[in-house]
Amino acid sequence: MFDPFLLLVFYGSLSLITFCFYGVDKSAAKRGKQRIRESTLHLLSLFGGWFGALLGQKVFRHKTKKWRFLLVFWLTVVVNVATMGYAVYFFQFS
Repeated sequence: MFDPFLLLVFYGSLSLITFCFYGVDKSAAKRGKQRIRESTLHLLSLFGGWFGALLGQKVFRHKTKKWRFLLVFWLTVVVNVATMGYAVYFFQFS
């Protein structure tokens, strides 16, 4: 059975983790330290942390000018939302 509360907890937790990753990466960029791979940031977004990524981009002003990064980011959002929408519909009505 589908439990919307668990979905909310999952998205919220992953968004918080992703937000923190953006903060850590921005800090590393400022200090010239080892960065978090863009592929890691994209995977976190793809699996549900895209809202935290969006907040991280706005709050930390990070990854907001690289059009290739933003293109892939928005593709991960579309894929995630479409997949989750299908899964919720499927589990709700099956």
